[in-house]
Amino acid sequence: MVLMYFELVANVSQRKIIHIDMDAFYASVEQRDNPKYRGKPLVVGGSPNQRGVVAAASYEARKYGIHSAMPSKLALAKCPNLIFVKPRFEVYRAISAQIHDIFRLYTDIFEPIALDEAYLDVTSNKQGLPYASTVAKRIRTEIFQQTKLTASADVSINKFLAKIASGTNKPNGMTVILPEDAEKFVESLPIEKFHGIGKVTATKMHDLGIRTGTDLKERSLEFLVQEFGKVGKYYYKIARARDDRAVEPNRIRKSIGAENSFAEDLSDKESILLELKQVARILQERLDKNQASGRTLTLKVKFSDYQQITRSRTFGDNINSLDKIIAEAIALFEAIELENRSIRLLGISLSNLNPGELQQVLQLSLFE
Repeated sequence: MVLMYFELVANVSQRKIIHIDMDAFYASVEQRDNPKYRGKPLVVGGSPNQRGVVAAASYEARKYGIHSAMPSKLALAKCPNLIFVKPRFEVYRAISAQIHDIFRLYTDIFEPIALDEAYLDVTSNKQGLPYASTVAKRIRTEIFQQTKLTASADVSINKFLAKIASGTNKPNGMTVILPEDAEKFVESLPIEKFHGIGKVTATKMHDLGIRTGTDLKERSLEFLVQEFGKVGKYYYKIARARDDRAVEPNRIRKSIGAENSFAEDLSDKESILLELKQVARILQERLDKNQASGRTLTLKVKFSDYQQITRSRTFGDNINSLDKIIAEAIALFEAIELENRSIRLLGISLSNLNPGELQQVLQLSLFE
C-alpha cells in the first residue's frame, strides 16, 4: 500500500491536495463558547492599553478593516465598540487536535501549518473515495458536527493551487481547481493574489510590467532569477501552476519568526526602531501561541536595493520575553552600518527552540 502510494504521487499532476482553513478560528471559538459575543466585532489578542497585537479577528471585526498582527490600539480606533478577549491557547490546541483526528479518518498524510490550517494529501484516501472534493465535504461536515465550527476547504493538484484558492469562498465554503483549469486560473490572477508574493515584491513586479499570472508566465526563467534571485525559480513554476512540494506530515519547526515589509522605505532611525518593536511584539505573540522559546535570535534587514543581511546572537538560556527580544534585536540593529541606506523590510526570528517544546510547535507556511 505504501509503495503504491508513492508510485501514485510521483507524478505531481495526479496528486489530490486539500487545504483546510478554519474560519476565524480563535474568534469563532470565543463566539461559540460565549453567546453574548456572537454577531459582534471581536478580536482575540492583547489589550490596547498594554500595546497588544491582534491575534485573530471575527468576521464582524474584519468589516472595519481589522486583521491579525494589527496593533490593538489601532483596531480599537477603527471600531470603538470592539470586544477584546484574551487568547485561550490550551482550548484552541485541544480543538485542533480534535480536527486532526478527523483528518486521520481519511489520511495520515497531512501537514499542519498552524492550529487552524493544514494541507492534506488524499491521493489515496482511507475511505476509498474517488474525488477529493467529496473528501473535503465530508471533513467539513464532521468538523462542524463535532466542534460546531465551520471550515473552508480548497482542492487541487498541488499545494500552491490549493492555498491560492483559499479565501475565494470563505467563510464556510469550498473551491475546486481541476487539473484542466489550473493554468487558466493562475493566468487570470492579479499578481497580488499569488501566495508567496508580498506587497514589496508585487510592487517590483508592477515596475517590471508584471501584473497578472499571464504576465509572469511570459517572463523567462533567466529573467526571473536575475531579478529575484533563487525565488525566481519558484515564480517561474507557479506561473505554470506547478508545485512539486509534497505534503510533509510530522514536520518539526526549526524557528519562529515575524517580519514586515513597508509600503514606503524607512530611513529615519526613530521610525525604524518603532517598526522593529512592532515586529518583536508579533513574534512574541507567536511564541506565546506555541508555548515556545529559543536560544538564537536573528535579525533580518532588507534594504531598498534588495540587499539583505542577517545578524544573530545565541544565548546560554532560552528566551521568549518581549523586553528581551526587543533589547537584543535593537542591539543587533545598532551594530549594522546603515551608510544612509533606507530599509524596506525588518524581521526577527528565534531558532534553537527548546527540544521539549518542538513537538508542540506547528509549522507556519514559508511565506506567511
